[in-house]
Amino acid sequence: MAETNRLSLPAWWQQLLSSQRREVQRVLSEILSTRGMLPLLMKARNGGQWTPEEKALLLAHLRRMAHLSPYLIALLLPGSVLILPMYAWWLDRRRNRRAD
Repeated sequence: MAETNRLSLPAWWQQLLSSQRREVQRVLSEILSTRGMLPLLMKARNGGQWTPEEKALLLAHLRRMAHLSPYLIALLLPGSVLILPMYAWWLDRRRNRRAD
């Protein structure tokens, strides 16, 4: 039944949905590749010392997460790309009211 619904959508909408699904899969695979980051972070808090290899691994994990931050906001939630202009308008409206 999902295939029937997908066929009835306009081509531009199908393309939008497929690109969103592709990016969600990419983001999820990047996030899953950072497994083991929390125990590594907690090592210093628990009194341990990081080795140079662990520091390099931790830095790589943090860089990977920093590259994903725009995607986490704009692409993970369905329809969030469409809501983004309204959210920007709302934030601007609040700023203007506070400036008065």
